[in-house]
Amino acid sequence: MTRILRDEDLVGGALMSIAIDALEAAFLARAGDRLISPPRHHVSFPDRGDLVFTVGGLMGEKSIAGFRVYDTFNGAEHTQIVAVWSADDTRLEGVILGERLGSLRTGAIGGLAIRHLSAPDAGIVGIIGSGAQAQSQLAAAVAVRNLDRARVYSRDETNRAAFASEMQHALGLDVEPVDSVSKAVDDVDIVICATTSQTPVVHARDLKPGVHVNTVGPKTLQGYELSLDVADVAAVIATDSPEQARAYASPFFLTGSGDNDRMADLADIIAGKAPGRRSSEEITLFCSVGLAGTEVVVASAILRSPALVLRGTSSG
Repeated sequence: MTRILRDEDLVGGALMSIAIDALEAAFLARAGDRLISPPRHHVSFPDRGDLVFTVGGLMGEKSIAGFRVYDTFNGAEHTQIVAVWSADDTRLEGVILGERLGSLRTGAIGGLAIRHLSAPDAGIVGIIGSGAQAQSQLAAAVAVRNLDRARVYSRDETNRAAFASEMQHALGLDVEPVDSVSKAVDDVDIVICATTSQTPVVHARDLKPGVHVNTVGPKTLQGYELSLDVADVAAVIATDSPEQARAYASPFFLTGSGDNDRMADLADIIAGKAPGRRSSEEITLFCSVGLAGTEVVVASAILRSPALVLRGTSSG
């Protein structure tokens, strides 16, 4: 039976751990050339927007294949569709509709970066941004590190206060709203940048030695939230998809800086093929651009999870 899940089915604290574990295996498979993950493809509809497709899967003992499609149309509502097939017997495992899977997958990739690049004893996290991506990134950080507290800054005082209250309740973590970027990142062990700012808001002078920085979403020469001097001082710079970073219509924000060629594939760091953090004083930087195929991997893990066996609907 083909399962169909929606946002309301993707609830519960176990989901982030399921996603992170599934992606750990997927990144190891990528290092072994068993993850299918070409850059995303845009189909434009003039004056309306795009349909954006990512296609991929995992080859191995239980091979899977699938796609995600989402729109950028001019409208208030947007829906993503992720479909997963068994590549061994051509069975359609299921379909997941809505927005939560995308945030969960992006958060889980950020969590992997934190697991493999931040200091093992990291206890304080500073978050810039208070939207859905900031929420999933913080949830992932909590899943991989024993955090003591967090601080959050966004330009809207009401939004940052609401974020702090909601995440404190959801994660059981002390989350403090603050009124500046500098207060959010001062003396923290992990910085999460999840904003839409087109100008730098975090600079090297704001950061202590040993910090790990996560950025979320495309950062191009047309606009980026992280000052280039953060990359300059980083001992390790990693991304989830060097191919996608090279495929943007506008060049990736590190292009021409001298740091772009230093950017490692997170999969190689996880697999031990490339060096990660080597000391407690090193600054590390992770630039998440969206690794294709990983939505399919996370969706498959969720569809196969016993915790969700009674949720959603089925079709013959």
